[in-house]
Amino acid sequence: MTKPENSRVLAPDTPQRSRPAANQAVPLRHPGRWITAAILLALLVWFAIGAARNDAYGWDIYAKYVLDTRLVKAAGNTIVMTILAMIIGVVMGGLLAVLRMSPNPVLQGIAWLFLWVFRGTPVYVQLMFWGLLGSLYQVLDAGAFQIDLQSALSNMFLLAVVGLGLNEAAYMAEIVRAGLQAVPEGQSEASKALGMTWWQTMRRTVMPQAMRIIIPPTGNELISMLKTTSLVMVVPYTGELFGRATDISNSLFQPVPLLLAAASWYLVITSLLMVGQFYLERYYSRGSTRQLTSRQLAALADAEGVPPKNVSVNDTSTTSRN
Repeated sequence: MTKPENSRVLAPDTPQRSRPAANQAVPLRHPGRWITAAILLALLVWFAIGAARNDAYGWDIYAKYVLDTRLVKAAGNTIVMTILAMIIGVVMGGLLAVLRMSPNPVLQGIAWLFLWVFRGTPVYVQLMFWGLLGSLYQVLDAGAFQIDLQSALSNMFLLAVVGLGLNEAAYMAEIVRAGLQAVPEGQSEASKALGMTWWQTMRRTVMPQAMRIIIPPTGNELISMLKTTSLVMVVPYTGELFGRATDISNSLFQPVPLLLAAASWYLVITSLLMVGQFYLERYYSRGSTRQLTSRQLAALADAEGVPPKNVSVNDTSTTSRN
């Protein structure tokens, strides 16, 4: 008797076990969830209808100014400010994370001092300080030459970007450090054993795994940065979205519709950033799926004592092998 390929032969006295019948799963009913959902939906509809009929919202003014060129330009300035501040925050945050992990106590102390100052004081206070920087430092005296700082420190847009970027760097440093430390040391040791340099180890082994941890909080920080730009009015810089909406509302004495217009732009920009974050997270999560492969499923079937389909059972008392 020829043994089929990929088959196993059981002992003659071993009883054949059949696969148990599938259980019919009946989902547990949750009437409370449906009742709660219906109540919340009714409240939402009631609020929407009430707001649409309320003249205090000024929907006619909202429709007139939501696409106003001044708000569109201010939205563009807000996006540019957010991107520049995040670039400063990510670059300096990565540098500070490396300094925090350095064995040199001096470098560790410098990084810790930076984080202590910028994480320990409110960003509103920091932006106000940057706005007053021109009155504190007017001339930079280097002995052999002097630099007039009045023109540089009068650029409120630049001061706002620097203030937001330095504050963000303190938070990004901890995010990057947590991502790097989350990668097991065995990964780096294996890369070194393969002959990779430090840069190749970081680029091919450590960073791809660390990015899975770094990307989600970084996306949240980017969205938070977009909304934090509304505080740069204290610098003072009013070219961003909230500042421009406030200027228009002060001239019309209609703050509510202009606030709604600014909020609409914030929602649109935030939605686009969330979509980009989703695809970026999916890109760096490649290879980390938790779904079982066919080989793993076959191993589980063997553990249950049910022969897989590629197993042949012989019940005859005599068996022969060729």
